[in-house]
Amino acid sequence: MPIKKLQNSIPAAKFRVKYKDIFNLKEFYRALHEWLVEFGWSSVDSLGNIEGQDHWETYYIERTETNGMKEMYWWWRLQKLPIINSYYKFHLDLDFHPLGISDTEVMRDGKKFKVHKGEVEVKVYAYIEFDYRGEWSTHPFLKYFNKIFPSRIFRKELYEHHKLELYREAYTLQAYMKKWFKLKSFLPYEEITPFYPSHAFPKWKKES
Repeated sequence: MPIKKLQNSIPAAKFRVKYKDIFNLKEFYRALHEWLVEFGWSSVDSLGNIEGQDHWETYYIERTETNGMKEMYWWWRLQKLPIINSYYKFHLDLDFHPLGISDTEVMRDGKKFKVHKGEVEVKVYAYIEFDYRGEWSTHPFLKYFNKIFPSRIFRKELYEHHKLELYREAYTLQAYMKKWFKLKSFLPYEEITPFYPSHAFPKWKKES
């Protein structure tokens, strides 16, 4: 859910990516962060104000079990303006849940790497907020058209163009995560750029 309750928004995409095997959690964090920065996303603080590209966690909790395994939750709440405008913007919420995380090692090309073993689930929600400045809803005249404008007058642009744009970007992100984890994807890999090296080592996939 967004940091602040949105008065005017429409959903564009919703999915989750789940992986359970051997991988480097820190490298996954880094790769995903860099991909989102590359696509122009910025984080927001607890009040919904854009912070930039340095402070991403709006929520974080970690606990260690008696057996040493870790469980974590953290949220990224991201926003961006696809074009400079005062009416609509994109939101992207990512909920991370690494579970049963423990340290381990793998051998690749005669070298030993310190990695993690466990499970991670990422839930992604994408939606468009319109009248994000509240200029229409607080205007003495425009407030009467605030619901009619997006659903009728602006419908073609909002639903058929901008929603589709965000939908495609969200599912390109899904394909990017699946590629990083070496999972099957419905999108051709050539559409997923840039790509940071994967640090996932599923047991079913033998590395050369």
